[in-house]
Amino acid sequence: MKKLPPNIFNLYLIKIAKWFNLVMPVIVIFYQENGLTMQDIFILKSIYSIAIVVMEIPSGYMADVWGRKKTLLLGGLLGALGFALYSFSYVFWTFAIAEIILGIGHSFVSGADSAMLYDTLKSNKKEKEYIKHEGWITSSGNFAEAFAGIAGGLLATISLRLPFYFQFGVASIAIPAAIFLKEPVVHAKQVSVGFRNILQTVGKTFKHPLLRSAILTSSFTGTASLTFAWFVQPYFQEAGLPLTFFGVMWTLLNLSVGLSSMFSYRVERVLGQRYSLLVIILCLSLGYFLSAMVVSIAGIAFLFFFYLIRGIAHPILKDYINQYTEPEVRATILSIRNFVIRINFAIIGPALGYITDHFSLAAALLLTGAGYLISGILSMFPLLKKDK
Repeated sequence: MKKLPPNIFNLYLIKIAKWFNLVMPVIVIFYQENGLTMQDIFILKSIYSIAIVVMEIPSGYMADVWGRKKTLLLGGLLGALGFALYSFSYVFWTFAIAEIILGIGHSFVSGADSAMLYDTLKSNKKEKEYIKHEGWITSSGNFAEAFAGIAGGLLATISLRLPFYFQFGVASIAIPAAIFLKEPVVHAKQVSVGFRNILQTVGKTFKHPLLRSAILTSSFTGTASLTFAWFVQPYFQEAGLPLTFFGVMWTLLNLSVGLSSMFSYRVERVLGQRYSLLVIILCLSLGYFLSAMVVSIAGIAFLFFFYLIRGIAHPILKDYINQYTEPEVRATILSIRNFVIRINFAIIGPALGYITDHFSLAAALLLTGAGYLISGILSMFPLLKKDK
């Protein structure tokens, strides 16, 4: 087996520190125990998304100007701080402050990590292996989240707060991993600093039809994936799944994402760009529709269907963005993708929480699936024409 370059090994550690999420399998129950409704929970997650939105593009630009290593280190420090604060929070507003810190920390990692990976490979003339490595790193994150589901579920049986204490230690792993990163040689061209330059970069990005199509398609898919994840625990509750199985089922869902991510590069190689895009958008939409139609223990199979396609989707769609992006602004461009995801979620999240509380979970799933199907198809047209 080939030895991994140090950068890639440390990016695995950063991904694992970010995704070994002990709190996620029971966080909705944790919020409800502290008096929050589903609408409150979606508002809280919208605050998190807004924090990311505010810093997403500037943090990506800082990664291009200041260096990916420094921004990843700052992201690791803020991630640890956020969970430290969460451990001692009991009401909505202190949760909100912790979410803001975590959101800003997330913005410094997202974009910079994928840019670091792509340019590390490019400096070694191996950029064609990006989908494979992005898939494997994504897979490691999903495997980490899967096993964290078991550990978090067990810790939650003692106390719903205990997973947060341990999460602080896990998040801290990203700090030494970022310290040992090395800026790739390809990242040598300097970029001008300033808010005007950020705006110019964004403007140029959306004038490029193929890059714009790649960003929007990936962003709408990311929004659909993020939103679906927040429907999973309410789905378990409405389906009548015992709480003791939440962690186990969360683990299995994330294992399915991890497995499919590992083979995403093979799927794209067999199907090609056009059919990969069509399969991703149609199948993820179908996952929403089927989950809405059958809210039961048996219907959990449709959650697995969605998660398998989700694992295939993200490495492929990120690679399409990288293909049309210059190295000196790669982190900025990838941050634009994450910016669109988070601003979408910040807008639709509270509305979907309201629909879930006052109408039904099925109605919220159907509405989200229909919205994704329409936006996904419209955004991918330029890429389909290019492939033809």
